[in-house]
Amino acid sequence: MDHLPLTVFRRSALASGLLTIEQIVEAEQTLRAEGEEVGPWTEIGDELLAAKLVELGRLNRWQAEQLKVGRSKFNLGPYLVIDSIGQGGMGQVFKAEHRLMGRVVAIKVLPRHRSTPEAIASFTREIRAQAQFDHENLVRAFDAGHDGNVYFLVTEYVPGTDLRKLVRARGRLSMQDAATIISQSARGLAHAHSRGLVHRDVKPGNLLVTPDGQTKVSDLGLASYLGIEDHADPRAGRIVGTADYLSPEHITSPSDLSAASDIYSLGCTLYYAVTGKVPFPGGTTRDKARRHCEDTPLNPRRFHLELTDDFIDVIAAMMEKDPRRRIQNATEVIRRLAPWAADSVATIAREVGHPAAAATAGLRPILPSLSDTQPGLFDELPIGHDESPSQISQRTDPVASAGHETLRDLDQIGDSFRLEPEFPKPLLLLVLVPLLLTAGLLVASMLLKAMR
Repeated sequence: MDHLPLTVFRRSALASGLLTIEQIVEAEQTLRAEGEEVGPWTEIGDELLAAKLVELGRLNRWQAEQLKVGRSKFNLGPYLVIDSIGQGGMGQVFKAEHRLMGRVVAIKVLPRHRSTPEAIASFTREIRAQAQFDHENLVRAFDAGHDGNVYFLVTEYVPGTDLRKLVRARGRLSMQDAATIISQSARGLAHAHSRGLVHRDVKPGNLLVTPDGQTKVSDLGLASYLGIEDHADPRAGRIVGTADYLSPEHITSPSDLSAASDIYSLGCTLYYAVTGKVPFPGGTTRDKARRHCEDTPLNPRRFHLELTDDFIDVIAAMMEKDPRRRIQNATEVIRRLAPWAADSVATIAREVGHPAAAATAGLRPILPSLSDTQPGLFDELPIGHDESPSQISQRTDPVASAGHETLRDLDQIGDSFRLEPEFPKPLLLLVLVPLLLTAGLLVASMLLKAMR
């Protein structure tokens, strides 16, 4: 070990337990033998050494990036963190492996700097909510705990992609593919609703599509109990969720939500799936909130000519402004979409593809527990990349407090939803205005003749 220069990378690698001295020496010897970038006596820099260790399969790229900046803590309790999935609304999400069982999982972590009493209470609610479910179309929770003052939730790892990334990569979906994904999502929501919970944040980024064609609803961090005033919910009475998918009642009466509120959001998600556009693009959060309550979105057939009238009727029924006129439950959504839904969407998942996990299994020694004061991954979002399958979504934040006016005039909100007619209003004006001007000129001409 004396001949090894203890650079930041080498010191962190040895402290983490991800690499042994022998593996580092092997990588250096390989580099010298190749002789392309280093000579027999040239000192090997961290960048070059890290790249070679990744090439040899001793590390993945994410691990190498963490070690280069001096991070050496890669464990949370019995779990070895092996990759970064990204940033969710509540915290960071990592790919990890149980050191004894060898099971690959996803771990959502509440970073230390965000561990306020309110954040811990919200995180605890999410853990308890997710623990109630065991359904093939919901992301299952396996474990929860804390390592020092770092709180974490362990769920099943879902390979594949989310619906938002799928549409962005592939474009709008066919009626069959969209109906299949939404129907499977509805099955998961039906299970949640039967347990007395409303999701409150249904959106494309929270629907995960696996390579074998299964859809799972994720992220129950905003779930609330149906018909029960939960005083322990720090978000009670607040408009929370993602503005593009909020139901009208979620905006006007955030304390009075029902299963139908999730149906509206699922309808907006179906609209996005077949058009590639949110129902109300552009504008501020306030503008979007007002439009959910007052306006109708463009007919989806404008963006997808193959959509049938019956299919559009289902979208309209899911997106009725008045929750009493809307499809009331997820089971009815499944029934209405049955003519188009298939058993699997494996083909579209494979078209997008997902990178294989880095080949690091069997190459890492078992890590000893490191003290919570070691330079770690859990103080801030670590350097990452976009290779991991998605188990997160676009950021979710409170939209407004219950008393925050988001609408011009609540009394003028209509009680029905209709998709906008095929003939666009701007084009209609272009036709009518010249006609009216021509008619006005004719009338004026006739009046002048009569006066003569």
